[in-house]
Amino acid sequence: MNVSFETLPQAVNRLDERLQNIERLLLAKNSESESDHLLTIEEAAKFLKVAVTTIYDYVHRREIPHSKIRKRLYFSKAALVEWINTSGRVKTNAEVNSSAEEFLTKPKRRK
Repeated sequence: MNVSFETLPQAVNRLDERLQNIERLLLAKNSESESDHLLTIEEAAKFLKVAVTTIYDYVHRREIPHSKIRKRLYFSKAALVEWINTSGRVKTNAEVNSSAEEFLTKPKRRK
């Protein structure tokens, strides 16, 4: 790339655009890798803002997604986020009414 004094502003603009693209790619890659990060029990407790003993209770009752390798527990950050979004979600009145209406209108099967 041959840059002269006259083409310097365009070259700087191209470099700036490329740098911004690199920053976007790095930020996207960093957020992807962080969401799929494995956590220890202490990190999971801190992430969920609960006590470590609460995490042990969840694991004992098989309420929380986890992996156990030898005697150590590991938690996927992405799985914990998904667990929070699904298990802790409270249905709206419209969703409850819709479920009830669907249940009542469904034909009953005889045994």
